[in-house]
Amino acid sequence: MDRNLNLKEKAILSLLEEENLVEVKKILNSMNCFDIAAFFDTLDKTNLTLSFNLLTKDNGAKVFPEMDIEQQKLLIEGFSNLELEEIINKIRMDDKVDMIEELPSNLVKKVLKNSNPKDRAIINTMLNYPKDSAGSVMTTEYLRLKPSMTVNDAINYIREVGSDKETIDMCYVIDETRHLIGEVSLRDIILADVNVGITSIMKRDFIKTTTTIDREEVAHMFSKYDINTMPVVDGENRLVGIITVDDVIDIIEEETTEDMEIMSAVTPSEKPYKQLSVTDLWRNRFPWLLVLLISATFTSLILMTYEDALAKYVVLTAFIPMITDTGGNAGSQSASTIIRSLSLKEIGFHDFFYVLWKEFRVAIACGLTLAAFNFAKLMIIDRLGLSVSLVISMTLFVTVLIAKAVGSVLPIIADKLGFDPAVMASPLITTVVDALAILVYLNIAITILGA
Repeated sequence: MDRNLNLKEKAILSLLEEENLVEVKKILNSMNCFDIAAFFDTLDKTNLTLSFNLLTKDNGAKVFPEMDIEQQKLLIEGFSNLELEEIINKIRMDDKVDMIEELPSNLVKKVLKNSNPKDRAIINTMLNYPKDSAGSVMTTEYLRLKPSMTVNDAINYIREVGSDKETIDMCYVIDETRHLIGEVSLRDIILADVNVGITSIMKRDFIKTTTTIDREEVAHMFSKYDINTMPVVDGENRLVGIITVDDVIDIIEEETTEDMEIMSAVTPSEKPYKQLSVTDLWRNRFPWLLVLLISATFTSLILMTYEDALAKYVVLTAFIPMITDTGGNAGSQSASTIIRSLSLKEIGFHDFFYVLWKEFRVAIACGLTLAAFNFAKLMIIDRLGLSVSLVISMTLFVTVLIAKAVGSVLPIIADKLGFDPAVMASPLITTVVDALAILVYLNIAITILGA
């Protein structure tokens, strides 16, 4: 088992062993679809297939999109065409597209073959949108209202078709050629006089996006404007879909995971950890480690160049890890702050000198504090003498200055050049700062100690 089971799940397992399928069916269909999907993740192939078949068609359609992709593959392979058709045509369009993007080609053909013609055309259109664009994550299941409708007409229409839509919280008013002209909330419709025209209560000034805009930008817009749904239009302002807040939560989770992996020098993977083989993990990690290994050779070359100075003052060698670690940590602090601010659109390249000046002042404050504390320690506790203590503490101060500058500047430059700022995070910055810190350290030592 992959997690601790609650009493209800333990009861289901016990009933499965007893082959009491009537009770299993009753309990399963009383559970939340997300809890059912999580429980299915603990089942073996036989019990998974058996348990899924005990769900009602409606519950099956709700649970299926929440299941692990490997389990979805397993079930699709075992479904008859009729069973697949009954499930697939009840799944929300955006969930269906997300699933198809993960399936192998043979199963994609099976799914499309058993989708109704209208859905098949929509799926093919959505799959052609750029990866990670608004078009690729939108749903086409939204409420369209005509400008000629009254509030009463709209209410009747919502009652007629609302159950098949992703959400009915917001309705969109379009003209005969599908151009988006307004939006109106269900709240406003319910509270309005039934004889009033829908155009008199709709909003003409609202937030919308286009199919090609990056999905991360869409997530920022949801956060900025505090909205739950957003219409998606094509280049001619024709409404083609909507994006809902649940999709945005998924986007934020995926983008955050990707940034965390990049910042940790790991190639991002769309698969969950359990589905990654040892070879997959090696492939994701080895290239970065190799790049960092090669870049770290600069540090070795610097040490070899100043070998005589280190031989004369061997005590200096003992403090290299402390200096480089402090520099790496200082650089990572700045980088993490700047990357987050870039991600949230709080700053941009136009803030380059503002950020540099601010981080420079922070670096001076941090550097002086650390240098003073370190100098006192070296003199009082380690008793290294004035000259050596001064060399180490001065190096520490300069290293923090360099680290803060590098950590704040590199992500901004990367973002301006179109690269992911997270690439410039901890590992790469640490490598750069290490080389510069040692270079500064040994030159200060030669200047003060005459090494």
